[in-house]
Amino acid sequence: MTQPAPTFSVSDSAASRIASVVAKKQATATSAQAAPVALRVSVEAGGCNGFQYLFTLTAPDGIATDDVRIEKNGALVVVDPTSLDLLAGAELEFADKLMGAHFSITNPNAASSCGCGTSFSLA
Repeated sequence: MTQPAPTFSVSDSAASRIASVVAKKQATATSAQAAPVALRVSVEAGGCNGFQYLFTLTAPDGIATDDVRIEKNGALVVVDPTSLDLLAGAELEFADKLMGAHFSITNPNAASSCGCGTSFSLA
């Protein structure tokens, strides 16, 4: 079955950082733990605005058959279909600034977001 084209995108800076983090984790993984291969981006209820973004590294056995896979510059991002609905048209970005390095999402569906950028509400 063909999956629809992803409507969620990954910036070059995010792809580069994901590839770097995954490579480091794979190099230090033991045989007892599966090495991560992707960054999972999901949206869950909670946070100070109603929804919150979650970023987790995932091993191959943590990728579901209905997950949307977005590959860019050697990095793999997976998103579950429910989260993808809330991320339509959004972009995953990575910033490394004086205040710290972090992933963030520019989401045109968000009516408001908190100061930390990990929580948002819909209109």
